[in-house]
Amino acid sequence: MKFGSVANPEEIDFTLPDDHHHSPGVLKKGKPGGLSDVYVGCAKWNKGDLKGFYPRGTKDELGYYSTQFNSIELNATFYNAYRADQIGVWRDKTPDDFKFFPKVHQYISHVKRLNDVETPVQDFCDSAKAFESKLGMAFLQLHNNFGPKNMDRLETVLGYWPQDVPLAVELRNTDWFNDADTADSVYSLFERNNITNIITDTAGRRDLLHMRHTSTAAFVRYVGANHESDYSRLDDWIVRIKKWIEEGLEKLYFFVHQNLEKESPLLSAYFIRELNQEFGFALKIPSAPDEQGKLAL
Repeated sequence: MKFGSVANPEEIDFTLPDDHHHSPGVLKKGKPGGLSDVYVGCAKWNKGDLKGFYPRGTKDELGYYSTQFNSIELNATFYNAYRADQIGVWRDKTPDDFKFFPKVHQYISHVKRLNDVETPVQDFCDSAKAFESKLGMAFLQLHNNFGPKNMDRLETVLGYWPQDVPLAVELRNTDWFNDADTADSVYSLFERNNITNIITDTAGRRDLLHMRHTSTAAFVRYVGANHESDYSRLDDWIVRIKKWIEEGLEKLYFFVHQNLEKESPLLSAYFIRELNQEFGFALKIPSAPDEQGKLAL
């Protein structure tokens, strides 16, 4: 992922901001200490991107990936519209507890920019439902230049978004956050429609790193910088998540990206190990083969 990449990560202040509880009752709707769903994964399962992750001779990439992780942030659905039968193939080759988090197609978000997209939205959601019990949460990423002037479009789409397809939204235009009244308006819109507000943590766009919850789920897109600071940043996230669990966080969806994706499984394995140690989870820790094809983690 090139979004938010920087030439010199050591110059970035990676301190997580304070929680912005404009509506402090959101997490209180959950049960303190009641976190039940924890999904951690990568953004791709391609052997070409995750170099060194697959044992030598692996033919079925998704099949192997799903034995190591319990979820995937499915960016493929942003670029291509998949038929229900293809989605069924992916669904059926993964374990029962595996979840897919499909990204809304770019025709909806970037080409049409949410204008007159009721039919494409319905088509996307109909396909997403083919994941059946393995559908985690769809997510809608809006263009960098999609700002508050388009609030009416966002409100319209969320108004007819099918309730049986959970949705998170990633806002990438900083104007959504610069003005307190604008921020409160869009957060309230998300709360009314049970939409999860995506938290984006990447080196070059610290302006997008808000800490605002609009549901009792946290959907975090974490982008490492292929730098040693990537690991200490994950340590900071463990501290923040502990606080959220105490306040009532019920679901955690955490997806690890890298500017060079080959290290994403290593970062993910580290983060999952830390989650298990801190909270007593029993999440599988992914393995990755070394140069001799032996599992190294």
